[in-house]
Amino acid sequence: MCYEMMSIIVTPMSSVTATTTPDPTTPDPMTPGQDGPVPNGARPRLDWRLRFGALSLIWGFSFLLIKVGTQGYAPFQVTLGRLVFGTAVLAVAMAVRRERLPRGARTWGHLAVAGFLLNALPFSLFAFAELTIPSTLAGICNATSPLWGMALSLVALSEDRPTRVRVAGLGLGFLGVLTVLGAWQGFQGLDARGTALALLASLSYPVGWIYVRRTLAGSSHSNLSLTGGQLLLATLQLAVVTPLFTTLPTDFAVGPLLAVVALGTLGTGLAVLIQYGLVAEVGPTTGQMVTYFIPVIAAAAGVVLLGETLVWSTPVGAVIVLAGAALTQAGPRRTA
Repeated sequence: MCYEMMSIIVTPMSSVTATTTPDPTTPDPMTPGQDGPVPNGARPRLDWRLRFGALSLIWGFSFLLIKVGTQGYAPFQVTLGRLVFGTAVLAVAMAVRRERLPRGARTWGHLAVAGFLLNALPFSLFAFAELTIPSTLAGICNATSPLWGMALSLVALSEDRPTRVRVAGLGLGFLGVLTVLGAWQGFQGLDARGTALALLASLSYPVGWIYVRRTLAGSSHSNLSLTGGQLLLATLQLAVVTPLFTTLPTDFAVGPLLAVVALGTLGTGLAVLIQYGLVAEVGPTTGQMVTYFIPVIAAAAGVVLLGETLVWSTPVGAVIVLAGAALTQAGPRRTA
């Protein structure tokens, strides 16, 4: 999540791209940090490399946790639990830092849309997708968010200028998607519905990011305050929807429940806080590199812990997707 990140509003589990650099690297007034280290004395005690690794693991394992959660609870219930625990973590962080929620009806209106596009919708779609597809495939589908972001930004963001390298990266990335899906075999053995839901979830992140960039850039509120409000509204949205489509479980399975708790507290709440610290210390360009570790960790976790199988086209296609995503981040060459 999920990227799903280091932008105006965090999109857990996904680093999406909508400019010449990934979403996290867009230097606008609301970004918590610019490229380069923070001043001496302001560095956290824990080395940034350890926190980078922890963030990669947390988001990489999120797809496994979704899979385990849906084994005991309905997808909407998994998403609602995830948002409740994630929001609780941010509420504690805001209380410790004495931050308040944003003010103004207009801001809350934009946050409601952001919460739907960046949290409620993609989280739910991934949960429904993993009812029928492996967590490994869901993690790889999540890696297509930068590709969707690149394609959308060419249309939605007038300041974004396509380059041959970036267009080539876009084409290469979607070639990787076709490789993962085994297009030459007619997509045999592939659950089309589940895969489509996972890809739609990945598309939702850049759509939400572009919306946020157009509506909330330059806000006087802090990132933590805005993200707290965003998750709160996403939680309320799921709290309304979930009872309409699900019934209370008669048996509270412990394993899936613990997975949902971990998904919310770690994959949604703690991950946001770690991410802010990384961006502030090492800059968004370095921080966004976590994107390329998520599908690798998701695949490894699914194979080792859940016994999921991989055909050769899945890891090969994933490498192609990540290579294409990396090329879409390339900005124009600078002349001296």
